[in-house]
Amino acid sequence: MFLVITGALFWGIGGTVSKKLFELGVDVDWLVTTRLLIAGFLLLTVQFFGKERSQILKVWKTRKIAIQLIIFGLLGMLAVQYTYMASIQHGNAAVATLLQYLAPVMIIVYLIFRKQTVLTERDLVTVSLALVGCFFLLTNGSISQLSVPTPAIVWGVLSGLALAFYTLYAIPLLKQYDSLVIIGWAMVIGGLALSFIQPPWQIDLKSLTLEVYLYLVFVIIFGTMIAFWFYIKSLKSLPPNESSLLGSIEPLAAVLTTVYWLKEPFGVFQWVGTTCIIGLIILLALNKKPASNVIELHN
Repeated sequence: MFLVITGALFWGIGGTVSKKLFELGVDVDWLVTTRLLIAGFLLLTVQFFGKERSQILKVWKTRKIAIQLIIFGLLGMLAVQYTYMASIQHGNAAVATLLQYLAPVMIIVYLIFRKQTVLTERDLVTVSLALVGCFFLLTNGSISQLSVPTPAIVWGVLSGLALAFYTLYAIPLLKQYDSLVIIGWAMVIGGLALSFIQPPWQIDLKSLTLEVYLYLVFVIIFGTMIAFWFYIKSLKSLPPNESSLLGSIEPLAAVLTTVYWLKEPFGVFQWVGTTCIIGLIILLALNKKPASNVIELHN
């Protein structure tokens, strides 16, 4: 419980600290590239000192698995990370995190559309909570205008879609290899791909202040590497639904730090929307169906 709660808190706070970095002039492309590369290599290093170190290279020996891993790294990990950070940059960590947490609802709708599951009363409640929560979160109760910048909404919804793909596509990979291997390599692949657009070395490190360095360490080490590591480790002791339930602390941490640390305005109806979305996360986590255990290993 300590591991999953700590990991979720680091995830939530990491998003808010990223927003602070953007306010201090750090480029979103550079942050995503650097974050993925360093955190990915660190996770693979943790795996190297574990019992299944052979999996680090074994995953590349089968062509089919290697191709799946590359697709997962580009369309899954990189897509999730970039859209999430872009939503934070244009808006704030609270809205970005809550919109990303709509992914489980998107998965339920997708599975129903593909006729892989049937619509239940619980699903109707879940979708209703998502729609009501989004309405209040994005409008603060006003039909005439949005309380969140449009680019932040677009990137946030894309982040939810990317997370839905990420979650479904990762299932066969995670059944064959340790989570640290798949997540670590996916981060490295995503970071390397984005390096062609924004090389991480193209920055004047001397121009960065001590404050920026401290925030970078938190986002990369604590908000990414340790958060993933702790969450994965917690799954060895807790059932996935309990880990997902405790992981709902992440959006709450993002909201609280956004409102009370960054002093971002948050209306009464936005709090209502936040409550609805956190409620649907808890509802899904308490559900025993496979679709309920999708809120894992993303930020």
